Amino acid sequence: MLKVNTEACIGCGQCVQDCFPNDIERIDGKAQVKNRNCIKCGHCIAICPKRAISTDEYNMEEVKEYNRDEFSVGAEQLLNFIKFRRSVRQFRDKEVEKEKILQIIEAGRFTQTGSNLQDVSYIVVREGLPELKALTYETLKKMGEHLLDQPTPGAKLLRRYAKMWVDMYQAFQKNPHENDRLFFNAPAIIIVTANSQINGALASSNMELMTNALGLGTFFSGFFVRAAQQSKKIMDFLNIEGDRQVVTCMVIGYPNVKYYRTVPRKEAAIYWK
Repeated sequence: MLKVNTEACIGCGQCVQDCFPNDIERIDGKAQVKNRNCIKCGHCIAICPKRAISTDEYNMEEVKEYNRDEFSVGAEQLLNFIKFRRSVRQFRDKEVEKEKILQIIEAGRFTQTGSNLQDVSYIVVREGLPELKALTYETLKKMGEHLLDQPTPGAKLLRRYAKMWVDMYQAFQKNPHENDRLFFNAPAIIIVTANSQINGALASSNMELMTNALGLGTFFSGFFVRAAQQSKKIMDFLNIEGDRQVVTCMVIGYPNVKYYRTVPRKEAAIYWK
């Protein structure tokens, strides 16, 4: 529940104007939260010039005062940072510290969600990677074999991936370390799940930026996501229940590759009306 410290409140009305659900009103010159339509977005906490609004549902010690030097990122520097990012599939034989994994998840936790659902959750797999790899390779092989047997035009579009999955499985069985074309011997993965795919994808994007800022490398494994969507064994292994969906799988480790420049891209398709 949101609460207003009436002694600190100066009745400026900024929280009233910024409350999208219209759950705050000004009575006798003081803000008052109705707590009927509140979605716990925290805008009122952030906008109050006197820090007069608080909540007992979240940890108020997390709230930080704005400081330009600590909170601002130059637009050109940010754009260059985004342009320089690469999907990394070559990793050093080095564990990723738990503290860095938690920082990556923190970037996801503070990403916006629709209606402030905060429905995103995170599964970190490290010690269980060998078992998860085995389940995933087996699933992809079965999916590939099934697609290769389908004569329909739609299935033909996936034949190239289908053959790749079967070949990946066979190579992995011969030499799991040298032929890991799924996770590339990375030491950790973070699986992002959510009820809303949009919420999970938004969180994943910010998590990738944090991964790069920490000197780590990552790529999003679409193969794993596809396998998880088709395998009850994988979902059970990860304890994913209810309406939660596997949105992304971030394969994470210390890069064993160095890039020297950005790369070109197609021109943006922009339509002005």
